[in-house]
Amino acid sequence: MRRYQIVLIFLITLSLNVNVLFAQSSKSKKIVPGAERTWVYLPFIGDKPFAVVANHTSLVKGTSLVDTLVSLRYNLKKIFCPEHGFRGDSDAGAYIYNSTDSVTGLPVISLYGNHKKPLPDELEDVDIIVFDLQDVGTRFYTYISTLTYVMEACAENNKTLVILDRPNPNGFYIDGPVLEKGYESFVGMHHVPVVHGMTIAEYARMVNEEGWINGEVNMVWVKCLNYDHKSLYHVPVRPSPNLPNMDAIYLYPSLCFFEGTVVSVGRGTNKQFQIFGHPLMKKGDYHFIPYPNVGSKYPKHEGKECVGYDIQSFGTEFQPLMREINLDWLIESYNELADTTEFFNKYFDKLAGTDKLRKKIISGWDAKRIRDSWQEDIKEYKEIRKRYLLYKDFE
Repeated sequence: MRRYQIVLIFLITLSLNVNVLFAQSSKSKKIVPGAERTWVYLPFIGDKPFAVVANHTSLVKGTSLVDTLVSLRYNLKKIFCPEHGFRGDSDAGAYIYNSTDSVTGLPVISLYGNHKKPLPDELEDVDIIVFDLQDVGTRFYTYISTLTYVMEACAENNKTLVILDRPNPNGFYIDGPVLEKGYESFVGMHHVPVVHGMTIAEYARMVNEEGWINGEVNMVWVKCLNYDHKSLYHVPVRPSPNLPNMDAIYLYPSLCFFEGTVVSVGRGTNKQFQIFGHPLMKKGDYHFIPYPNVGSKYPKHEGKECVGYDIQSFGTEFQPLMREINLDWLIESYNELADTTEFFNKYFDKLAGTDKLRKKIISGWDAKRIRDSWQEDIKEYKEIRKRYLLYKDFE
């Protein structure tokens, strides 16, 4: 890891230029998410019965979108919620039960576990579904998978989908292997890179127009104001329990690969996705012990001291400048642990969307050679992506 200490020192001299490089177009104007532009979509909803796909990130100037719509006496019938639940405090992968919202009394229907797509009888009493979730811009973050299933349900049941767009906090670059056929799952449904560089509305347009769902959905969207793909947008609340701050959100595309290995990314600590380590690692200078906490009832290596690295400073300080997934952390951890552990598990290839990344790491490829190997696929993806952009691109 010594070379990364050198890189850190070098990048300190450049980090003050990050906002100048990436936020010129909106530096003097506040970014306004689609949900706050109520004057655009509330007249469209009118007195029609509708449902929302929402969670704790669905805010209108700090107030829940659901609470806002109920207080204005619109005809909201029910709430659909994604992974982590409506209040956003459930473990990743935890089964979410249907319930009743204690504040509004509305039924809350989970779109996770064995029930990922709204059923026809759940849509009988609504004409519109309003979708408002804060995504983080990676293929394996499951909110875009929920979006896909909701789109398909709308197409099959002749319902209109209204997307309240939100900025993508990782929308300023594209990187990672493109998912290959045969590796589709809920953590990767489409042939896109790990970091796809699109907002929810842009992504939905691509899914719809490229024919990636059964049928075609009648869809409208409400754009963000003062946002483009050079913007560095800081989300106002954590999008899920284990992404507590912008450091974690920026590091997530790189560190999520560790979820398919024996290495901990800090679940069960207060530095989730800002540290990594393992009980058998010796080279690191950071020590931590995972314990159960909110969002991680059964953390990896629970109660055991892990040795590794605190890379929090790489988050907001350097990731926006580097604009690429860091593979060195993964490769060097493999090189240290491969002789004493079964480093990869079956989940890794699902996260990567291919078995090639795993095989190249095992074969000794370095980060640059691996990254070069997926550039042609990214080039093809960019040609598709640019047809559906709603905002000025970063290039």
